[in-house]
Amino acid sequence: MENPIRKILEMKHIGKVFPIAGNTLEVLSDISLTIEEGSFLSIVGVSGCGKSTLLRIIAGLETATQGHALFRGNPIVEPSIEIGMIFQESRLFPWLSVQDNIKFGIYASTDRDKDMVDEHIRLVGLSGFEAALPKQLSGGMQQRVSIARALINRPDILLLDEPFGALDALTRIQMQNEILRIWETHRATMLLVTHDIDEAIYLSDRIIVMSKRPGNIKKTLAIDIPRPRDRNSESFSRIRREIFLEFFEDYQGESNLEYYL
Repeated sequence: MENPIRKILEMKHIGKVFPIAGNTLEVLSDISLTIEEGSFLSIVGVSGCGKSTLLRIIAGLETATQGHALFRGNPIVEPSIEIGMIFQESRLFPWLSVQDNIKFGIYASTDRDKDMVDEHIRLVGLSGFEAALPKQLSGGMQQRVSIARALINRPDILLLDEPFGALDALTRIQMQNEILRIWETHRATMLLVTHDIDEAIYLSDRIIVMSKRPGNIKKTLAIDIPRPRDRNSESFSRIRREIFLEFFEDYQGESNLEYYL
């Protein structure tokens, strides 16, 4: 008998409203979603649709105005080591070395700290750079340090908030391959927010397309293309165009849509 699919994360009718200068701004509206353990899910949508806000609610950094986010059936009310997060900026301490930045992420220190740090330095491909300061690293290498720091407590879920957005195109592709390798090794559930449709298709088992603000789920697509994926294949292009059509409705004629084709 096959093992049953296990839910790790549930969002039930999530809504979020921000008070601004005596008024209210509705950012999220009635988000309901279930995420399976060990899966790789991406969320795409136009700027301002609430993607990052949703991620922050899952991380316990924001509180939903309505509804609930549940981790293994329990409400998420604060940050925890079971849910790690990586931001667009590496957010490293500039005065600490690579190994000390990673060590800083350890929640409960033990006599295995050094072994754990060394293990995660190898995992992200930074052997030989243990003593380097952030200013001595490229942008991609800095993000590798952030990934290692987020993974060192062995979180069950890793949230990625546009982690490759500031990188050049070639480094971005390299980091996409790296995060896939780490996902296959670590098997944490991964949830990625991105503006890059190709990135979402290349990495994900499933893609959520959100509407413009107030954000809700317009469409869910299962990505059944075998890995490694060819970005020029017919199946890849078909999914790209399908997502593009959802974007087109929300951009309403903006001139930079050729990027998504």
